[in-house]
Amino acid sequence: MITKRIIPCLDVRDGRVVKGVNFEGIRDVSSPVALASFYSDAGADELVFYDITASFEGRAIFTDILKEAAANVFIPLTVGGGINTLEDFDRVLKCGADKVSCNSGALRNPKLLEEGAKRYGSQCVVLSVDIKRVDGSFKVFSHGGRQNTGLDAFEWIKQGIDLGAGELVINSIDTDGVKNGFDIELLQKICDFSPVPVIASGGAGSMEHFTQLFREVPKIDAGLAASVFHFGEIGIRDLKTKLKADGINVRL
Repeated sequence: MITKRIIPCLDVRDGRVVKGVNFEGIRDVSSPVALASFYSDAGADELVFYDITASFEGRAIFTDILKEAAANVFIPLTVGGGINTLEDFDRVLKCGADKVSCNSGALRNPKLLEEGAKRYGSQCVVLSVDIKRVDGSFKVFSHGGRQNTGLDAFEWIKQGIDLGAGELVINSIDTDGVKNGFDIELLQKICDFSPVPVIASGGAGSMEHFTQLFREVPKIDAGLAASVFHFGEIGIRDLKTKLKADGINVRL
């Protein structure tokens, strides 16, 4: 049985971890380096760092913070935000990241996924997709959920996998920060066709939501969350103890 992963997500803006609701209403949380170290010690399986305004502002990612965090964290680290070229891949990996997450940059240039996979291997390339329901269809949004690309989410994900993405982070804008549970319908549809690992993001509000996720979408590989961890509403060790008791295979 595959071990399910629990992954805190650190959205970084102006050198601080922040969190919003439905990708809006940003508020300050903590120092990214301190929080990354805390989660590493608390039993997180991996960490995801997003520089949430890098793509919107058209600038390079926060390399100084990343280097310091990587020096203090000993679990896999995925980094995204402002990844537009192979040079961005190279810089982030040299700072200590294990995987590189592409979102808006891949939408502008899908070949970026292919080029990244050829140079660094598919296991290093993560396709992050922000998805929202629009008139009954699942559409891809870019620039931190600000712009509707008009792309069908499932077609874009299939294309990304074909180009070399080795893992998916599926961000449901509809459920992000609302804390009513993960987007089970969306995640099931993607797991039905994806041959690569799928990480669920957006909607966690209780430990039970993680149990529901892993039970109702058994092919899901990991649950990712931010605010419930950042504000102490769920402790990672407590969550894993509950999941284990619920019959879900996790690393304690």
